[in-house]
Amino acid sequence: MARTRSKKYTGVYLNRLSDGDISYSISWKDESGKKAWATIGKKSNGVTEKYAYAKRAEYINLVKTGGDPLAHKKKRRVIRLDDLARHYFDDKAGENKTNGQQRGKYELHIQPLLGGKDIRSITKDDVERLKKTLIQKGRAPKTINGVLTLMRAIINHSIKERGLEIPNPCSGMKMLAVDDRRERYLTSDEVKRLIDEVRGDEVVYHFVRLALTTGARLEGVLHIQKKDINLENNSITLHDIKSGGTYTGFFDDGYKAELSEYIRPMKINDYIIGRNGKAIPGRTMRRWLGPVLNRLFNEGLDTSDRKNRVVIHTLRHTFASHLAINGTPILTIQKLMNHADIAQTMRYAKLAPDQGSEAVKGLYR
Repeated sequence: MARTRSKKYTGVYLNRLSDGDISYSISWKDESGKKAWATIGKKSNGVTEKYAYAKRAEYINLVKTGGDPLAHKKKRRVIRLDDLARHYFDDKAGENKTNGQQRGKYELHIQPLLGGKDIRSITKDDVERLKKTLIQKGRAPKTINGVLTLMRAIINHSIKERGLEIPNPCSGMKMLAVDDRRERYLTSDEVKRLIDEVRGDEVVYHFVRLALTTGARLEGVLHIQKKDINLENNSITLHDIKSGGTYTGFFDDGYKAELSEYIRPMKINDYIIGRNGKAIPGRTMRRWLGPVLNRLFNEGLDTSDRKNRVVIHTLRHTFASHLAINGTPILTIQKLMNHADIAQTMRYAKLAPDQGSEAVKGLYR
């Protein structure tokens, strides 16, 4: 290891390591006038010369006021990533509508690998290892990017709001390329096969029927309560858990009789897709319905084949696709899907039976 003095910052030294990385050290005079040294961190972990110089100034100020810059190393309290996560979710509880969902994401993907580690010991290599682990488990690129973004947000929250003084090991982490355009939707015959397959379990059956008739996302269907259903005008108040707010969905007369009978014994605040009035968690519904979808539609398909595999979200895609096939105006589809941006809806325009070509023919004859 060769130590060289920084050409730009006084008291900062660059230590060139055998693996090509660089670690930064600083020197200053302690309370007795002796030269003291401290290693600030590696370049691969986000440390820079400027950051090291700022730490040196902080150490010098501590000495001037009678403090010991190295006291934290002599007796340092361990701060685990789990501690930071707890602060983050507690502080965000009142402002983040998806707080519970994000907490579940942390507990499922991040906590098992890094939750118990001292935050000061977590490096970029650890974050990269987390990413590779998720890839090996077959998680979708979008899911992996969401996990990395969440971890970065948790650490940044403690840096900004609680004075944690560390470089964020997630900073600069390269995200995976995402192509989440699912092209697979169920045909009318496949819809009938699925409905017949789940008919024996009334909770799963009504989940499938509601998903296919409203196009709501998984959590949107799971959050439907009896009070959200209006049998007089065949409508349902749907909660958009992803972006907040509510919108209206509808069901036809063919399903109305079944739905009416199903919800009759329920109390007004009971969840339609639930047990004893309480909502079924999303992961539970995935565990129940996922194997059915795999058996019916995913035989022989690779787990990473997002374009062709049928998953629960395919029910939402099926709803929009059949609306387009049946000639529903694109703005109506946008409203029923609760898309904030029409660009999200335009992907279904190609399925419309008449995209305007007939209207243009002979326009100026």
